Amino acid sequence: MPLLELDRLAVNYGPIKAVRDLSLTVEAGEIVTVLGANGAGKSTSLQAIVGLLPVHHGSICFDGQNIAGQSTERIVRRGLTLTPEGRHIFAPLTVEENLKIGAATRSSAEEVSRQWDQMMELFPILASRKNQLAGTLSGGEQQQLAIARSLMSKPRLLLLDEPSLGLAPQVVELIFDLIGRLRDMGLTILLVEQNVHQALDIADRGYVVSGGTVVLQGTAAELKISPDVQKAYLGHA
Repeated sequence: MPLLELDRLAVNYGPIKAVRDLSLTVEAGEIVTVLGANGAGKSTSLQAIVGLLPVHHGSICFDGQNIAGQSTERIVRRGLTLTPEGRHIFAPLTVEENLKIGAATRSSAEEVSRQWDQMMELFPILASRKNQLAGTLSGGEQQQLAIARSLMSKPRLLLLDEPSLGLAPQVVELIFDLIGRLRDMGLTILLVEQNVHQALDIADRGYVVSGGTVVLQGTAAELKISPDVQKAYLGHA
């Protein structure tokens, strides 16, 4: 049984059908990437998965349970969380305060303390700046904070929406190295990313979305050599 399964998911923005009949699966322990042009419905799908947008029809099954229509808080408590596009950190708060907000759904102080220690080890730059205001961090540091804040809820599945957006190339390398380390630690990841090269280098499988529905799918290796993907996203004729 897949850890996550979307079956004919549809999400509307008023009269606009942003996502239509979208079906995909994510198995435990893998990185799956969702590719597509702006407006294809990728971010909308992630927001619907975590309950930030209502589902028009279809199902979202996480660990065998249909979570469509559940509150975001309940979904996060189940072990599924989103690091949104644009990071959305709390700029006036310190790094430490942002991370504590990420642990708001956790009830065990001991578990939160263990997760805090792990974040300090995984993100040494955040450890050295835990008392610094989040809004004064660089873009790459803010992205690390956004991911660490998500991890404070100890998810089984992490949704990452455009983690490389607006970052310098060397910082992008750092972020993708981190994503690989998270997978090695046993975390399952669903990745939406405009940087197709980086996404297919790290993913196990991928889906190409257009007009709110899947138009192509396969292993990362298969998608890399697909003429359609090469022409549309990899700069090859």
